[in-house]
Amino acid sequence: MRARLSLSRYRGAVTSPADSVNDEVAASRLWVPRQHGAWPMLAVPLLLGISISRFNGWQLALAGAAASGYLMSATAQTWRRARKRRKYRSALLIYGSVFAALSLILIVWHPALCLVLLALIPAAAVTVWLSRPGRPRGVSESLAQVAEALVLVPAAAYLAGPLDESRVALTTLAAGLYLAGTVLAVRSVIRERGNSRFAALSIGYHAVAVLVALLLLPGAYAVLFVALAARALALPIAERRLANTAHPLRPAGVGMVEIVASVCLVGLCFARPL
Repeated sequence: MRARLSLSRYRGAVTSPADSVNDEVAASRLWVPRQHGAWPMLAVPLLLGISISRFNGWQLALAGAAASGYLMSATAQTWRRARKRRKYRSALLIYGSVFAALSLILIVWHPALCLVLLALIPAAAVTVWLSRPGRPRGVSESLAQVAEALVLVPAAAYLAGPLDESRVALTTLAAGLYLAGTVLAVRSVIRERGNSRFAALSIGYHAVAVLVALLLLPGAYAVLFVALAARALALPIAERRLANTAHPLRPAGVGMVEIVASVCLVGLCFARPL
């Protein structure tokens, strides 16, 4: 009996390397959201806003506010779905404080940025409200996040000097077409893999995006959106063909495709600004 008690105490006292790794992963998820695709969603509009203006130090503060705001929003969504909510309080407090401080500094020095709140607050409210306990993450939340991110285009351009409304509008359009298409294309092979109707929705959206680009954007951008439409068509086909093989299409592979697409769009906007 004593031997059994000693053995159980020993097992309780000893922590295996796997347990330590799991604890570290669990702790990191309290601070770093698993929505890795959101980072390009923030970077692309910010860089596109810079591409039609010039770099300004205030844009770094805007980037910090955008990053802390996203981290606060993502943590709030996780907090809403979690059973043990107390463990997320520290992350919410810190991210919220950083976001509030940077936003206050930006608004004090650039009061016109208050107009950004007209689009940002409703989109953020929709994002958090939809993250109810027991409800899986849907397309509506991702598209609401796209709407939040798009305000970075005019905000970044405004911080560098006078706005050219037509250029800002076209650049915001290009960013919106791309980011919404990314949401659909990625979802068609991850959360909706095997769903032919959703894949058709993604492909149809990209066909419409090509038409819009042909009508409103320069030729080079139309060519890029044709390539993006081809990617939206190819991803579901590749996912089906590789599904039962030793090397199925994984999220990391899809992410690499989207990184290349983001770099192409940003590079084009700097090479040939709208």
